[in-house]
Amino acid sequence: MINLVTSAKNLVNATFNGLNAFSDSIPPLFLRLILAWEFGEAGFEKLHGTNWFADIAFPFPFNLLPPDISWGMATFFEIVGAFALAFGVATRFFTVSLLILTVVAIASVHWPEHWSNLSELLKGYRIVDENQDGFGNYKLPLIYMVMFLPLLFGGAGKLSVDYWLKKYVDKIA
Repeated sequence: MINLVTSAKNLVNATFNGLNAFSDSIPPLFLRLILAWEFGEAGFEKLHGTNWFADIAFPFPFNLLPPDISWGMATFFEIVGAFALAFGVATRFFTVSLLILTVVAIASVHWPEHWSNLSELLKGYRIVDENQDGFGNYKLPLIYMVMFLPLLFGGAGKLSVDYWLKKYVDKIA
């Protein structure tokens, strides 16, 4: 019986050690890829779509820019940021850039129009195509923001250009 328990414990430890060996490579890669897909898709929709930013009230200081410039910047950062995330290039820079873009999007488009208590605010924690009823729809952008946190604090991971560049620079320095 003791041998069975010891064997089970060894199997569990070996499994966890095997998973730990990939913790610096696989999870950041999948986070980068799914975020790259989502932001790239949004960027290409903007690239091939009509500028609807003129109909939005942006928060300060983003309201100081003309809608055409805001549209171009959002399109640029979503497309270039998506490719950078996919390959793990300047990951923290593009993470911060896309986090800022997401915060502006929440404040401009996804946040409830009016709310006076927590219950009304929480009605916006949902995913809907349009915010026609005024309750908002900030759930998905909030999820993206949380997904960016490991990339911001931990970097792109071992399966990235950032990692290989750092190894190269450390080697020659």
